[in-house]
Amino acid sequence: MKALYSVGEHGETIEERDIPENLVELAQEKRMEAIERLAEVDDDIAELFIMEEEPDVDTFREAVRKATLARTFTPVLMGSAFKNKSVQPLLDAVTMFLPSPVERKNIALDLNNNEAEMELNGAADSPFCALAFKLEDGQYGQLTYIRIYQGTLSKGDTIKNTSTGKKVKVGRLVRMHADDMEEVETLATGEICALFGIDCSSGDTFVVDSQNGFNPAMMSMFVPEPVISLALIPKNKSDVSGNFGKALQRFQKEDPTFRVHTDPENKQQIISGMGELHLEVYVERIKREYKVECSTGVPQVNYREGITSKTDFNYLHKKQSGGSGQYGRVVGFMEPMTREEVKENGGKEFMFVNECVGNAMPPEYIAAVEKGFQEQVTEGLLIGHPVLGIKVTLTDGQAHAVDSSELAFRLAAKGAFREAFRASNPIVLEPIMAVQVEVPDEYQGGAVGSINKLRGLIQDTEMRDGYSTIRCLVPLAEMFGYTTTLRSLTQAKGEFSMEFHEYQQMNKGDQKQLEDEYEKKRLEKMKK
Repeated sequence: MKALYSVGEHGETIEERDIPENLVELAQEKRMEAIERLAEVDDDIAELFIMEEEPDVDTFREAVRKATLARTFTPVLMGSAFKNKSVQPLLDAVTMFLPSPVERKNIALDLNNNEAEMELNGAADSPFCALAFKLEDGQYGQLTYIRIYQGTLSKGDTIKNTSTGKKVKVGRLVRMHADDMEEVETLATGEICALFGIDCSSGDTFVVDSQNGFNPAMMSMFVPEPVISLALIPKNKSDVSGNFGKALQRFQKEDPTFRVHTDPENKQQIISGMGELHLEVYVERIKREYKVECSTGVPQVNYREGITSKTDFNYLHKKQSGGSGQYGRVVGFMEPMTREEVKENGGKEFMFVNECVGNAMPPEYIAAVEKGFQEQVTEGLLIGHPVLGIKVTLTDGQAHAVDSSELAFRLAAKGAFREAFRASNPIVLEPIMAVQVEVPDEYQGGAVGSINKLRGLIQDTEMRDGYSTIRCLVPLAEMFGYTTTLRSLTQAKGEFSMEFHEYQQMNKGDQKQLEDEYEKKRLEKMKK
C-alpha cells in the first residue's frame, strides 16, 4: 500500500509515498475491513479471505468492479474538490469501476410500434438517440444539455425532436466544463454536451433526421398531479406579459411537475407543484433571475373527490322551448375503480365502458355521452375538485328522431353523473406525503410528538451515528409551516424531505368543514 499526496498549486500532481508510520497500522486494519466487506459479495475474494490470503491489486479491482456493476458493493473515495485533493483518483475509479455506455442496458419506447420497448445497444455506429435532461437560460438563449445514449452527433447534423416532430440544424456543439465551453465537432455514445437554439422541453428525445423509421422516446415519464397551488401576483402589473410570463414559460419547460393556469374568476396566475418548498424555490427564482417582485396567496391543497359504492342511473334530459328540442336518455351504472383497473387503464382515473346492445342508442351519440361524463369528473359536487377512480358503464339509452343531438346526450350524461354521484357515498380524498425527518437522537421524542400532532402515521424509525431518521405518512394540509416547527424543536439541527405518496379518504369532520366552505363560496358567487 502507498499514500497518495496531491501536490502543486491546484493539486494537479499525484505523488505516491510511503504511508506515515503512525498510520500504517490503521491503514492495514481498514484494508482488511474492505476485503472482508468485499468477500461478502464476491466468491473469489471470499475464498482468498477464508484461506487468509490477500488478493493482488488486479484481482481486488476486478472484484470491486463486478460488485459495483451488480450494485452489491459501493466504493467510497476520500477527497475534496474544493481543495483539489484526490480528484484524479476519483476519475480513475470512475473509469475502473463504473460501466461504460455499451455495458448499460438502456430501454427506449418505439413510437412507431405503440410504445413497445426497444433496447439501445449503445454502439457509436448505430442510429443516434439522445435525451434532453436540463435546460438553462444563458446569454445566447436557451442552452439544452443532452446525453447521448446511442450513435454519433456531429456539427451540422439535422436532428428531430420525436415529441414534437420539429427539426433543427446543429450549429454549435459544445462540451461544458463548468462555465467554460469547449467547441467540438463530433460526440458519441455516453457523452454529455450542450446545444444552442433548440426549442424543447426537459425529457424530450432527439434523433438524426436522416434515420428513417427510427422513432424512439427515451422515457415515458410518469408525472404526478400537483398537490399544492398558490396564487402568484406580480407587484408591477406591467411585468405580467414581460419577464413574469417568460419565467413561468421557462419553468414549465424545465419541470413537468410545475404547472401554471389562470383562475377564471379573478384572473390570477395560479402555480401548482409538489410541495410548499417546491413553489417557494420558483418564486425566489422569479425574483432573483427575472427581477420580478411577486406576492403570493395562501397555499391551497389540491384535494380530490371519489365514490365508494356502485350506483345505477337512468336519466332523461328533455327540454322543449319551441322548434327543435333536446332529448336524450342514458342508462347504466357508476362504480369506483380498483387500483388494478387504474393500472390497466394506463394510470387514468376515469374509465368509460359501452355495453349497449343493438341500436337502442344511435352509435354516433356514444362519444357525446363519454365526453359529458369526462367533463363532469373535472369538478366534483362536494368541494369542486376533480373526481378520481370513476368507472362508468353505459348499458342502454333512448333517442328521439328529431330532438336528439350530441349536445342533448352530453347534457344527459352530466345530469346522470350528478344524480348518481350523490347516491354513491361520495368522499373527499386528501394528498398524503411520504415524509422523512432527520434529527439528532436527543430530539427524537420531540420530533415524533410533532408528527403525531400532524395526524402522521410513523412507519419506521432508524438510529445511526447519533442521528434518528423517522419515516412517516402525513397529510399535506398539516405540513404547512413544519419547517419552522422542526427548527424550533431541534435548535435548527433537524431537517425533513417529503414527496407525494397517494390520496386517502379524509375524516368526516374535516370533510364536512370543506363542504361547508365550498357551499358558502358557491352561494356568494350566485349572489353576484
